[in-house]
Amino acid sequence: MQAFLRGGGKEPSSSETETSTSAGHKQRHVPWVEKYRPRTVDDVAHQDEVVAVLKNIIAGGDLPNLLFYGPPGTGKTSTILAAARDLFGSSLLSNRVLELNASDDRGIAVVRDRVKGFAQQALCGSRQDGRPTPPFKLIILDEADSMTQPAQAALRRTMERQARSTRFCLICNYISRIIEPLTSRCSKFRFRPLPEAAQHARLEEIANGEGLALAEGAISELVASAAGDLRRAVTLLQGANRLVGHNQLVTATLIRDIAGQRPGVVACACNPVTWRLGLEDRLKTGALHWATL
Repeated sequence: MQAFLRGGGKEPSSSETETSTSAGHKQRHVPWVEKYRPRTVDDVAHQDEVVAVLKNIIAGGDLPNLLFYGPPGTGKTSTILAAARDLFGSSLLSNRVLELNASDDRGIAVVRDRVKGFAQQALCGSRQDGRPTPPFKLIILDEADSMTQPAQAALRRTMERQARSTRFCLICNYISRIIEPLTSRCSKFRFRPLPEAAQHARLEEIANGEGLALAEGAISELVASAAGDLRRAVTLLQGANRLVGHNQLVTATLIRDIAGQRPGVVACACNPVTWRLGLEDRLKTGALHWATL
């Protein structure tokens, strides 16, 4: 690809062409939520307070236990992954960072086995770029508000015992579902809902990057269908792209169909109050019609 951009050079062999075609095929099928995920803390948008504090923490080379909470699709997971990459570098992520979705394994067993086992592992490795390597590991528990009460209590004990070598980041939508002994041990950061203008700008940026043609109103329909969840909006956009292919227009109607939204008349009919009022209007109209005959 670099040779093509520079121009000239020898014609690629059939094997090279096959390899590049295969790579391009894989690239097209990368989920866009991963492809356009922020790579560094500086790339995180519209969470200015969180970013400012995290940058100061990272500059100091230390990290407290963290609790990120707020609506879905506002950048909580992306932010901590970007912070981990800034702290450890890409080469150490697999050794120093454990990411778990607590909604998959909600019970106490996951704390006793995977979390405790990872926390007890010895620290190893150093950054390839020569920067100082933090003397701790990081465990990310996504959707921590899905964990059972006994599992949260066991996690509190693990946090206490492994405080010297392990930091924890709990991510949840509802902070009220996290027990107080856990919240009191974490620095809490609230992620605000993203403004609609920011969602519009990000979706347009992704569409332009993918060469996707959007009809008027398509972006607005995406934002409305996702209800503030930018991750869902990006997923809907990629789904629309796969349906229409290149050089075809993505319309608001297509977005509505993919999102599974009910047409207005169906939504109205499903509401008992509006259905009854509509029926009364139709009966009155029919009675007047027969009276005039």
